[in-house]
Amino acid sequence: MNEIKNIVSEIKNGNIQPIYFLMGEEPYYIDKISDYIEENILEEAEKGFNQQIMYGRDASIEDIVSAAKRYPMMAERQVIIVKEAQDLSRNIEKLVSYAENPQPTTVLVFNYKYKKLDKRKKLHKAIAKTGFIFESKKLYENQVSDWIRRVLGGKKYQIEPKAAQMLVEFLGTDLSKISNELEKLILILPKETIINDKHIEDNIGISKDFNNFELRKSVGAKDIVKANRIINYFAENPKKNPLVMTISLLNSFFTQLLLFHGLKDKSKNSVAKSIGVSPYFVDEYFLAARNYPMRKVAQVIAFLRDADVKSKGVGANHSQSDILKELLFKILH
Repeated sequence: MNEIKNIVSEIKNGNIQPIYFLMGEEPYYIDKISDYIEENILEEAEKGFNQQIMYGRDASIEDIVSAAKRYPMMAERQVIIVKEAQDLSRNIEKLVSYAENPQPTTVLVFNYKYKKLDKRKKLHKAIAKTGFIFESKKLYENQVSDWIRRVLGGKKYQIEPKAAQMLVEFLGTDLSKISNELEKLILILPKETIINDKHIEDNIGISKDFNNFELRKSVGAKDIVKANRIINYFAENPKKNPLVMTISLLNSFFTQLLLFHGLKDKSKNSVAKSIGVSPYFVDEYFLAARNYPMRKVAQVIAFLRDADVKSKGVGANHSQSDILKELLFKILH
């Protein structure tokens, strides 16, 4: 976040680089920086002749370099944005000679998603010297809730931990998807709202009572009745609650529980940091640890791996509902 603020601040101050190479696993920030450059470097009247969008699948490195070497028309500079630049990965090193001596009146932007340049090769070294390289790293699941809180805080909203966790468990770590859902909430709810699970249920369509978050909680507490209610709901709504996601989240929970059992320092903050969860949820792990000794946790992880294999049709054909019910029975008994 600070790096992005610095990029924006540098551009505002007129310190504009001739090359911006935006790369990495998380496309959200690549798009944000690229969009900012597209919207702000040139005046509206200058964009018609001096701003060009190219696509990696349609353009060659030679095409891009040729366009970048042109002079701007009635403007201080031109902007060329290469979207989906990862499609050029096989030939990207051909950009070296241009990167070593870029056109000072051109701002050349590459959106190189899901991949990154090899730091050992000439191109990375050349751009690092004459331009700017930004690597957008994918957030871990336990970092996304904090990201949601920061984004909402910047827009004068707050969110309860359970509501943030519901979004993460439903949408995963895709920041673009999460951002789209947050925008919906912001349009509907007044500023200063503290977003809770009911807001998520009413406006995004995730049930506040029947979701993987509540299943994990009820399994940890060995609440057999509630856990069975939730999996029966999942069986009736399989598209909204895919088995692969449920298995993955339960596996993460029991893997964290295994780490918990091995900790010497079981103070709340130390546990939160060690297993990668918010301190708000740590009490659930203390309860689950009492219900599942280390040997049982190891056994449950084996059950989850077996269910994962069955869910992929290996060995026998079981319905998703039957696999989940069998798995839950084994975990809880």
